[in-house]
Amino acid sequence: MKASDDFDAFYTGSCRRLVGQVYAMVGHLGEAEDAVQEAYCRAWQRWSSVREYTDPEAWVRTVAYRVAVSSWRKAVNRLTAHRRHGPPDPVPDIGPEQIAFVECLRALTPEQRRAVVLHHLVGLTVDDIAAETGVPVGTVKSRLARGRKAMAALLDKEANADV
Repeated sequence: MKASDDFDAFYTGSCRRLVGQVYAMVGHLGEAEDAVQEAYCRAWQRWSSVREYTDPEAWVRTVAYRVAVSSWRKAVNRLTAHRRHGPPDPVPDIGPEQIAFVECLRALTPEQRRAVVLHHLVGLTVDDIAAETGVPVGTVKSRLARGRKAMAALLDKEANADV
């Protein structure tokens, strides 16, 4: 019998039972299903050794339970961190200036947009941008100049339209 056929038979014969058992242990069906699925994925990756165990189903059940407990720990840690740091600062409303700025960025070519964002929003130097994007310094300068010129024209057009 091929390993995949052997695993398929194991999965088909035990999946519903294991989901029910893990559900009883963790008390949440969705978490149980996710944990059991993850455990089966791990079993498949190690099937050549797991299939030789006395009780492969016990191995999958143990792994599924540990996966579920691990997700609880992560949730508790997130909650603890949230309580320690408090709620995030409120995000200010987006104004017409930000909307116009984003629209101008969208009008640029992807290369110009990347250069403008890296330089003006991220704060990288021209040399840093050249290194990150893999283009010559002159190309970065050209993209910045053309991007700025295009944005200035678009912002000027926007300002004149509002008057």
